Order: sequence, then structure tokens, then C-alpha cells
Amino acid sequence: MAVVTKYLKIKTKGNADIINVTEDVAGILSSLSIDSGIVTISVIGSTGALTTCEFEPGLVQDLQDLFDRYIPEGHYHHDETWHDGNGHSHLRASLVGPSLTLPFNSKKVLLGTWQQIIFLDFDNRSRDREIVFQFIGE
Repeated sequence: MAVVTKYLKIKTKGNADIINVTEDVAGILSSLSIDSGIVTISVIGSTGALTTCEFEPGLVQDLQDLFDRYIPEGHYHHDETWHDGNGHSHLRASLVGPSLTLPFNSKKVLLGTWQQIIFLDFDNRSRDREIVFQFIGE
């Protein structure tokens, strides 16, 4: 069984910026000698998150609207501690989660027809982000 770790650096706009990383995962996977197994994808940082959904403009806007409605920018205890105005960013990221694990077979991540892997940057400013991929398989 092999374990391979790869990294992806991306620039984000912040404020619920949603980026499709499905092709990045596929590209990395195609370059590996591993054929089947699982990949764990994780964002380094506490204001980013990962999930899957259909990546299309309407749903991207719906997701942004959902977070604005239920965890809006505002006054949070975190902001009192650090005075950085991103308490809502941490709450949003904690709700979605920093990682996900997906199976792959024949060098293809097993996703539904309309399912993509998305990174959500909830911080209140643009960021240089790093996502780590750990492929385990044979």
C-alpha cells in the first residue's frame, strides 16, 4: 500500500469565495502510480472548508446567500479577542469542516455526474491557501 502526499496552492478572494478543485485532484491522481484507494483532502487553515456539490453559478450564489443568512458578518466573541473581524469566517468553516475523504478507482475519483469537489474560503480577505491531498492505495 502506497501513501502519497501532494499540495495545491491557490489564491482566493475571501468572503465565501468558492473554488472548484475537482480537476486539480484528477490531475494529481493521473500522475501517480496508485490506481485505487482513497484520497483525503484537507485545507490548512481555520477559515477554509471543503465539501462536494454541483459547482454551477446558481448553487454557488445559493451557498453564499445561505452563509450570509445564517452566519452573517457581525459581532462575535472571537472578534473581541483578536479584533480581526472574521469570527463569522471561523464559524462557517467549522460548520462545513476542513477535510473530506473520497474513494478512487482506475485513477478516477468516484463522484456523481453533477458532484464536484469545492474549496470554500470564508476569511474576510483574500488569501494564499494551501490544500493537502493524501492518496492511500495501490
